[in-house]
Amino acid sequence: MREDDRDVRVECAGQVVAETRRAVRVLETSHPPVFYIPPQDVRTELLFPAVAGRTWCEWKGSARYWDVIVGDDVRARAAWSYPRPEPGYAPLADFIAFYPSRMDRCTVDGDEVRAQEGDFYGGWITAEVRGPFKGAPGTRLW
Repeated sequence: MREDDRDVRVECAGQVVAETRRAVRVLETSHPPVFYIPPQDVRTELLFPAVAGRTWCEWKGSARYWDVIVGDDVRARAAWSYPRPEPGYAPLADFIAFYPSRMDRCTVDGDEVRAQEGDFYGGWITAEVRGPFKGAPGTRLW
C-alpha cells in the first residue's frame, strides 16, 4: 500500500465520477493494483449503497459496496470501500475503489486501464503492470 500522486480518473455515462492525485495504490499477491480514491475527490452524490452487499477481506476487513448511478444509467456494485479497515490498512478508511470493468473508462496518468479478468479483485491493468494474474478461469487456487 502506498500513496500515488499520478492522475487517477474514473468516467461513467459521460461524467467524471472521480479524479485525484491523492490515490492509495494497493498491490496484493497475484493481481494487479487497485487504486483507492479519497472521498473528497469522488462525486459521492453519484454513489448509492448497494442492496446486496458486504464482503470480508482477511487483511482489510469488511467491505461496503456502492452502485454508481448517472441519470438512468445504473452500474450495480461498481465501487467499494472499507469504512473501518483493519489497523494495517487504516489509511483506506472511506476511500473508494472502482471496478474498471463496470465503468466506461479508467486511466492512470492518461494510460487506459484494462480490467482484471474475472472481476473478483477489481484490479487495474496498465502498461506498467505484467501478469499472470488471478481471476481467469483456473486461477483460483494459485
